[in-house]
Amino acid sequence: MNNELSNNDASERERIEITLLLEGLYQLYGYDFRNYAFASVRRRIWHRVHAERLHTVTALTDRILHDREAMTRLLTDLTIHVTEMFRDPEVFLAFRMHVVPLLRTYPFIRIWHAGCSTGEEVYSMAILLKEEGLYDKTRIYATDMNERVLDIAKEGVFPIERMQAFTRNYLDAGGKDAFSRYYTARYDSVLFHSELKENIVFAQHNLVTDRSFNEFNVIFCRNVMIYFNKELQNHVHGLLYDSLSTFGMLVLGSKESINFTRHADAYDELDCHSRLYRKMR
Repeated sequence: MNNELSNNDASERERIEITLLLEGLYQLYGYDFRNYAFASVRRRIWHRVHAERLHTVTALTDRILHDREAMTRLLTDLTIHVTEMFRDPEVFLAFRMHVVPLLRTYPFIRIWHAGCSTGEEVYSMAILLKEEGLYDKTRIYATDMNERVLDIAKEGVFPIERMQAFTRNYLDAGGKDAFSRYYTARYDSVLFHSELKENIVFAQHNLVTDRSFNEFNVIFCRNVMIYFNKELQNHVHGLLYDSLSTFGMLVLGSKESINFTRHADAYDELDCHSRLYRKMR
C-alpha cells in the first residue's frame, strides 16, 4: 500500500514539475505547450532531461529559464518535424483533381501552409502550381513557430539521398515533368531553384497563441493538431475557420478531421480520404 501511495505521489509530483516547466516556457518565451497531449509532451521532456545530463524536470526548468540555447534545444524536441516532398502523394493528386479547377477561376490566390516545418510541403505546392499555370497569381504563406526550421525552409537545401523518395512521391502526385529540373545537385545536397521561392513568404506564427493574419483561399494544416488536446484542437479549428474565405479549401492530415468540431457543419467534403474540405458558410 505504501509503495502504491509513493508511486502516486511521484506521478503527481512529476505532473506538477512538467506543468511548471510548460508555464515557465510560456511566460518567459511565449511558446505555449500547456494544452498539448500530456503523454507526448512528457516523453519529449524526459528525452531533453537526459540529453542535458540532468536528473529531474525541475533541473531542466531551471536551465531553460536561464539559458536560451537550452530552451531552443527543448523547443526542437517538443515540435515534431516529420515531412517530405509531396508527402502522401494521393493528397496532392486529389488537390490537382478537385481544387486546381476551382482555383483557375480566382483572379488571385492566397495559400497558407500552417506548421510548414522545414518547407518540403511548401516547395511541393510551388512546383504543383507552376505545372498547373497558377503560380504567378499565387502568394504562399509558410509559417511555423520554430525559427530554426523556418531558416532551413528559407534555404531550400535538402539532402541528396532523399531525392529518390521525393521523386517517387512527385510522380505519384501527378507530376508532369522531370523532378530533377526543379533543383541543382551540389555534392551531398540539392538546392531548389530560387524561382520556386519568388511568391513564398516565410514567417514565424504560433497556432496556439497568435491570431489570424489574413484571409486565405487554401489552408494546409496537416499532422499538426494530432499532438494537441481537444481544447487546443478546437481553438486551432476556430483560427483556421476564421482565416479561410467562404468557399475556401482546408486540407488536414490523415489522422485529423473537422468532424465533432463546432465548425463541422460549415464544410463540405471534397475528398474524405485526403481530408480535403470546402468551407461553405
